[in-house]
Amino acid sequence: MLLGNRLRTLWQQRAGIVASAMLALLAAFWSVGDIRFFPPGFHPRSLEIGTASTHVLIDTPRSALLDSRQDIASLQGLSDRALLLANIIAREPVRAFIARRAGIPLETLQITPPLTPRQPRQPVDADSKKSSSDILRSNDEYRISLEANPTVPLLDIYAQTDSPKSAEVLANATVDGLRNYLAQVAQERNTPKAEQIRLAQLGRARGVAINEGVGIQVALLTFLIVFTISAATVVLVARVRQGWEMAVLTEGSAER
Repeated sequence: MLLGNRLRTLWQQRAGIVASAMLALLAAFWSVGDIRFFPPGFHPRSLEIGTASTHVLIDTPRSALLDSRQDIASLQGLSDRALLLANIIAREPVRAFIARRAGIPLETLQITPPLTPRQPRQPVDADSKKSSSDILRSNDEYRISLEANPTVPLLDIYAQTDSPKSAEVLANATVDGLRNYLAQVAQERNTPKAEQIRLAQLGRARGVAINEGVGIQVALLTFLIVFTISAATVVLVARVRQGWEMAVLTEGSAER
């Protein structure tokens, strides 16, 4: 009975329901895009998250993996070198090489070096400090997470951006940027080609969306929440007004 009374009150406030629906629709659009009134326009906001991964084998020019004449113990040295390279990637100037290859602003690039038993947490420095405003620009950042295999000389690269395509570009740019940096260092120090380590990328990265369809979900959820709150407010205001009118009538009857 109580539900029926509320539904009847709600039905009587059709203008308020229409206004609630319009407000909820506006909020739904606002949740997935930027609405501008002067000049009028709608620009979709990027809510999708794309990710891509690639793997790099750290090897010698003679290939410690294929050349049986090389000592298998050298693989441990290459594994340590993979960890070293992963930490170098997270620092300047390799970050600049990666940002240039990916075509993104350097300040939007966030790189997380691998964690090890000796370093179980990410070091805090000028490049990794976070602030409360970071959440507002999280979708505009490009993230790279690095992992170094402790048993084999393999470097795992994981990229996350606002689309699968840009994540793919960023993961591949990490490998290419590291190659550019190592080539520059080798040239500056006159390191012979035969003594330089080799980065063998095990296939180019392929990006995928990890939250496909999130825009529709966010818009629908926003619409339902705003419409429910608005409709409840309409019913509450109507009940208060009815109670006020009944109180006025009661007082008028008592005075007579």
